Amino acid sequence: MEKACCLDVHKESVFACILDEKGEKILEKRYGTLTPDLIALRDELVEHGCGRVAMENTSIYWMPIWHILDSDFDLTLVNPYFISQLPGRKSDAKDAQWIAECLQKNSLKRSFVANNIFRRIGKYFFCRGNLLVVYHTGYKKTQCFVYFS
Repeated sequence: MEKACCLDVHKESVFACILDEKGEKILEKRYGTLTPDLIALRDELVEHGCGRVAMENTSIYWMPIWHILDSDFDLTLVNPYFISQLPGRKSDAKDAQWIAECLQKNSLKRSFVANNIFRRIGKYFFCRGNLLVVYHTGYKKTQCFVYFS
């Protein structure tokens, strides 16, 4: 087994728990969700030599954390429904430790997250769709104006 970390993600805080190869806690710490806090989290994970990181996909709060950690770690995004199905303790510290243990034992099912290229393509098509709606709305208003003039 290798070192593993679990991030318990909330709206205003991220609780990190790092386990060593034997499953013993190295670090338990709460971080903020602003960019400097997340960079400090990344630096702490690199300092401890953590290779794998798991986090629950809590609403949209996991996305900025994913973007900052994506280049340095093997990330696993886990559906909270599947975590609640696993037997164990349910508090912030205990939950993070439990998910890290499950990550070490490879008993977590990953959620799909598209790589960076596909995310950019998706944003492009989303913006393109919005621009087409704006264009056609303006075009229709212009035709109505010309028709009724």
